[in-house]
Amino acid sequence: MKGPLGFNADDLMQETLAMQRKLMEGLQLLPSVEDVDYGATAREAVWSDGKVVLYRFVGDQPPVHARPLLIVYALVNRPYMVDLQADRSLVQRLLALGHDVYVLDWGYPDRSERYLTLEDYLLRYIEGAVDALHARSGGPVDMLGICQGGVFALCYAALRQAKLANLVTMVTPVDFHTADNMLSHWARQVDVDLLVDTLGNIPADLMNSSYLMLKPFRLNVQKYVGLLDILDDKAALEDFLRMEKWIFDSPDLAGEAFREFIKQFYQDNGLVKGTVRIGEHAVDLSQITLPVLNLYAEQDHLVPPDASRALRGRLGTTDYTESSFRGGHIGIYVSGRAQREVPATLHDWLLARAG
Repeated sequence: MKGPLGFNADDLMQETLAMQRKLMEGLQLLPSVEDVDYGATAREAVWSDGKVVLYRFVGDQPPVHARPLLIVYALVNRPYMVDLQADRSLVQRLLALGHDVYVLDWGYPDRSERYLTLEDYLLRYIEGAVDALHARSGGPVDMLGICQGGVFALCYAALRQAKLANLVTMVTPVDFHTADNMLSHWARQVDVDLLVDTLGNIPADLMNSSYLMLKPFRLNVQKYVGLLDILDDKAALEDFLRMEKWIFDSPDLAGEAFREFIKQFYQDNGLVKGTVRIGEHAVDLSQITLPVLNLYAEQDHLVPPDASRALRGRLGTTDYTESSFRGGHIGIYVSGRAQREVPATLHDWLLARAG
């Protein structure tokens, strides 16, 4: 029987009872859900400098490919989105394909790191890790830079490409002034000198709030309403909590490095204009002549596709490849489709250049 607004009263009653059962089952299930963690793969520290640690991931079988693959992640989140859990791990897929995979963990900067600069991150920490891997393997390194880490990788390759064999960038912004880049529109209006001079290091909570407000309804309301649908599913609930834990376990950002990054990249669009400087060193993307693979996500709201595609034509290499994948900024690491497609694409591209 339909009500005055066209609703079927019997269907509405059944949905209400089903939701009530789901809530009751969820209340019984929640106490059994233990604390979740991320980082599914065993790892060992092979080099460190202060709080920055280079980890080697340990697979079930020894690597087939002798050349190390170094993952350089962004500063704003912990790097274990690439190894979130056993069935959502870019790292485990690459290990299974025979790669020797490493990740640079930036740690949690405190007030003693306030004056670290981009030069420290690139020519002290990344350089130190690359040199350590060169000593272990006796040859150059393959580098995978992700998001802001991809920007770092491009700058590092422009300055030190003799130490690298191949470069892969993933969801990496190059043109920071595309029309659909909401984060860039915000960053260009920030008085970054006043912000850093007032706060010192940039609090992680401030950065997280900024990212959440890019999609306020989706990220602050809708996903928690959707939680009701999985409240009686322990595995799905643990997946949700693991992602939430990763999102909010973010480091503070070293103040001076943040100041330099916002000014040179977001505000001045320095990679496009050719004005980026790392310390006294000018960054010229046309100096990069090694093979480059550029991966981007088609529904990325943090790094729109046009921001990544802008890399084409700005390098000196004749071996440049672009590949796009369905999904967003996080989905490119953890979605089922990405788990099938991204590691295989990366592996095939590296394998073709193994010589």
